[in-house]
Amino acid sequence: MRLLFDARYIRTDFHDGISRYSVELAAAAAAAAPARGVEVAFLIHDEAQRAFLAEGARVLRIHAPTAVREPFTALLLNRYRPDAVFSPMQTIGALGRRFGLILTLHDTIYYRHRTPPRNLPWYVRLGWRLFHLSYVPQRFTLNAADTVATVSETSAAEFARVRLTTRPVVVIPNAPQRLAELLPDGVHVQPGAENLVYMGSFMGYKNVETLIRAMAGLPGRTLHLLSRISDDRRAELERLIDPAGGVVRFHNGVTDAEYAALLADRAVLVSASLDEGYGLPVAEALALGVPAVVTDMPIFREVAGDGALYAPGTDAAAFAAAVRDLDDPARRDAVIAAGTAHIGRFSWERSAHTLLDALERLPRGR
Repeated sequence: MRLLFDARYIRTDFHDGISRYSVELAAAAAAAAPARGVEVAFLIHDEAQRAFLAEGARVLRIHAPTAVREPFTALLLNRYRPDAVFSPMQTIGALGRRFGLILTLHDTIYYRHRTPPRNLPWYVRLGWRLFHLSYVPQRFTLNAADTVATVSETSAAEFARVRLTTRPVVVIPNAPQRLAELLPDGVHVQPGAENLVYMGSFMGYKNVETLIRAMAGLPGRTLHLLSRISDDRRAELERLIDPAGGVVRFHNGVTDAEYAALLADRAVLVSASLDEGYGLPVAEALALGVPAVVTDMPIFREVAGDGALYAPGTDAAAFAAAVRDLDDPARRDAVIAAGTAHIGRFSWERSAHTLLDALERLPRGR
């Protein structure tokens, strides 16, 4: 079987969720494919993306996924006679395809929060907003595939609830990157709850406000806000800081190694998000042996299990109390052990085999 893996969503500056999913799943699929009789080639649009793929990987360079030609991509790919194409997104054009197709929709979050990523061209942002005004365009897009992939059972259940597609849905889970490999030799995770680490954007539904308000009840501790932030949004959040409470530190962007080091230093991963597609930072923390305090909602329960303590997303006092619960070594050790066991169910190798299994179920001979 010949598979084309769409790797055009790999970012070459810093990874977002789709980019990391692409990189990790591509590497695992490339490793697992030969034993399954699958030949894999990767679609890229930027030569720099090649560096993020396995050494010696076969690549085909085509247009960017934001190009106006994207709706007609299948007509181009037909020339390469693939048996199947997998995309980690759902926007690749299917018109006139002569191959099996798996499209991916990670979640339905943009139907509830329609603001598109700011790095997209204006015409793509406009189309994004129009696309998400109803489920009809999404249904049309997904039903052009043979199979729809998603990253969690929570998302799959939501697809079924809103009748998003008539196609079979397969869960190809996200999995954590191995942050432990980024720690310097001899550096190990130091347990504690002195540092609260938040990795994520500052969009409204991420509800960072609750985390900052919680610091009023956590004097002597530090909340580390790791991601890049605009000056206006930072000023807005700084007005919420209680000087008598814990310290709030804006890092305005960190490397993966810095992220790992902060989590390893007597830390708790925190998120008061009111909506999530997956919650990859939670998975990464658990894999490192770090507990989490997060909003009580289904996706976080799926990702973290008993490896986290849960609080209502808008209850700052409850978040503070949960962090203080982790000061008890026995309680903290139990949460960490549960998290390590739970997150062990997720791996990129397992996800790659799920993808390869799905390929075998695609219709043949289009």
